[in-house]
Amino acid sequence: MEPATKFDKGSGSGTYPYTYYGNSYGGYGGYGGGGSETTVQRGFQDYMLILRERVWYIVVVFLLVLSSVGVYTFTRTRLYLSNASVQVFRRDPVVMQVQGVVDNEIRSAEDLNTQVKVLESLAIVQAVADRLTGDDLRQFLAPYQKDGSDEPITPAGIILTNRKIVPVRLSLIIQVQYTHPDRFVAAKVANLFLDEFIAHNSRLRIEESMKAVDELKIRADQQKKKVEELALSLQGYREKNNLVSLDQRKDIVTEKLKALNAYVTQTDSRRKEAEVRWKQVQERREPLTALLDLPFISSQPLIGQLVQQVAAQKITIAQLRERYRDKHPKMIEAMNSLNQTEAELARALATAVSMTEADYQTAVRSDEQARGSLAKQESESLDLDRAAVEYSNLERDLRISEQLLGNTLARMKETSMSSTIETQNARIVDRASPALRHYSPNIPLNLALGFLGGLALGTAFAFFVAYIDDRVKSSFDIEGVIGLPLVGIIPEIKRMEQPEKAQIVINNQDKQVAEAFLALHSSLRLKDESKNAQCILTTSTIPGEGKSFVSTNLALTFAAHGERVCIVDCDLRKPNVHKSFRIENLKGVIDVCAGTSSLDDVTVKNLFPNLDIIPAGGRAKNPTQILNSKGFEVMISDLRKKYDRVFFDTPPLAAVSDSLIILPLVDGSVFTIYFNRVRRKAAQFAARRLLEVNVPCFGAVLNGLNLTVSGYYYAQYYDKSYKDYYITMAKREKGEAAPR
Repeated sequence: MEPATKFDKGSGSGTYPYTYYGNSYGGYGGYGGGGSETTVQRGFQDYMLILRERVWYIVVVFLLVLSSVGVYTFTRTRLYLSNASVQVFRRDPVVMQVQGVVDNEIRSAEDLNTQVKVLESLAIVQAVADRLTGDDLRQFLAPYQKDGSDEPITPAGIILTNRKIVPVRLSLIIQVQYTHPDRFVAAKVANLFLDEFIAHNSRLRIEESMKAVDELKIRADQQKKKVEELALSLQGYREKNNLVSLDQRKDIVTEKLKALNAYVTQTDSRRKEAEVRWKQVQERREPLTALLDLPFISSQPLIGQLVQQVAAQKITIAQLRERYRDKHPKMIEAMNSLNQTEAELARALATAVSMTEADYQTAVRSDEQARGSLAKQESESLDLDRAAVEYSNLERDLRISEQLLGNTLARMKETSMSSTIETQNARIVDRASPALRHYSPNIPLNLALGFLGGLALGTAFAFFVAYIDDRVKSSFDIEGVIGLPLVGIIPEIKRMEQPEKAQIVINNQDKQVAEAFLALHSSLRLKDESKNAQCILTTSTIPGEGKSFVSTNLALTFAAHGERVCIVDCDLRKPNVHKSFRIENLKGVIDVCAGTSSLDDVTVKNLFPNLDIIPAGGRAKNPTQILNSKGFEVMISDLRKKYDRVFFDTPPLAAVSDSLIILPLVDGSVFTIYFNRVRRKAAQFAARRLLEVNVPCFGAVLNGLNLTVSGYYYAQYYDKSYKDYYITMAKREKGEAAPR
């Protein structure tokens, strides 16, 4: 074992490239003791690191996609594209100033698109297929005939699949493109499309014109018969109704209508006035005295006189009531007189109501009689007008029918003449010629798409693998997700027994690990809370993350710097510290808390210079009761008096809650995380429980960093190039020559 004085050579942290000690930690400010919570986002460098780690995923997917595209490209049948173009006229050539039956004029984009759809129609496709015969048909079908295949092959179906109609933008030119493994067949089929398109339009114009001529002839014969029938009907109607004196009869009827209209106006006015009065009376019949509000009722002499009498008698009764009671003879006489007068008034009002109703009924009957006379006269006038109208209609129908007959005969002759004139609404611009090189597959394009697609799919697959991998491995996971500052990184140690690992800072079997603990020691001394902390708790999320390894080596590091240090094994369920130092575990914390032994009796003193060990003292059946006991608090108080630093090795937080019981009694904690082992959510939950106790957490120590991927995640913390430096130093200590 090497002497402890060797630690003085590396007491500083300047040689260790661990430079992230500022307050820029994500998750919690400072050490988690009330700092403001911030949000840490992945940066561009983080995503680049994800790709670097999984570069082989990208390479494999890239090669797979590129090779698949290459195989598909080079094994696919080569196709040749032939292109022919036709110009569609805006309007048909004018030979005669005659309107055609079929309107082929191109007025808008919709009209041009109609011609495109005609070229794409099944009628054109079938016509082209019908023109392929003999050797042309055999050459056309040869590439599509498979040996032993029973599937029916139709030329029309093949043509429909491989032809393409493309209108040229901002022009009246339409291109016909056809692809085929034989370049001569491709050119022939494209030209057949143009020929059939022009022939189709010509046939359509002639057929429609002949149909129109036949239809016009039938219409002309029908119209001629109709003209003859109308002429006979007009003559018979004139004789039947004697329409020679029609104007004189019309004047007499008109004068009578004027007089009756004036009389109806007067009777209607009187009826409306009587109706208004009658409605007002009906609205005020209950009580009858409400009728007095109507002027035509209250103005009647009798009613007015009775109203005045009632008013006077009411005044008299009011005066008598001041002197007499209701049973007094004079009061009774006055009341009887008032009742009699009111009864007479009611009879007068009822009579007025009857007279108003009678006036209304009389006005209604007069108005109905006047309207009946008017209606009778109007009927006579209408009969006369109807006869005149029917005569005019017959005369007009005859005139229109004669005009339609003339137009139909003229149009029939024009259509018959235009159907014999050959005109075309399109002309061929360029005929298709055999292509010099194949059109498909496009080898450069396919390879470029395969190259880019392979990169894209490989990158996506790498990110997908990174997404489903939720284990803690990067500084972003520790600082951004878990929320603890990263205070130390311990490289991975391979093929070494547990006691050698626990004492690696003094046996110098791995210079990198020893220097890592020196850097962790320096990091803890940079902050006042960790620098002045006397009792430090170490824990982890799950078992096997190296919390005991970190506790022992960190304690040895502090002891090597001249501080009195003690390691207390508080993992009473599965004690581990005694194994690290090859000591017995017969007495320890359990005995001190139970009061059966003193602190000095269980302490293994000066196991190393300035380092004492207190084992667990066996396995406890009730560890939580022991840790909650008064004896445990007294033990910690005594340890504070004897030592500069006391390290408590505690069980994992995810397994048991023993660490949370001890945490309020110490000055701070160190959270151990093993590289690429614990899941983010589990570590985040454990760290949150650690911080909820409101005791400072000095940060997280990443243990077991794989040096092969350290550059991916911790380039700003750790540089593998320092490995050569440690190897050189080790050789120099052994007296060997350093390599040049």
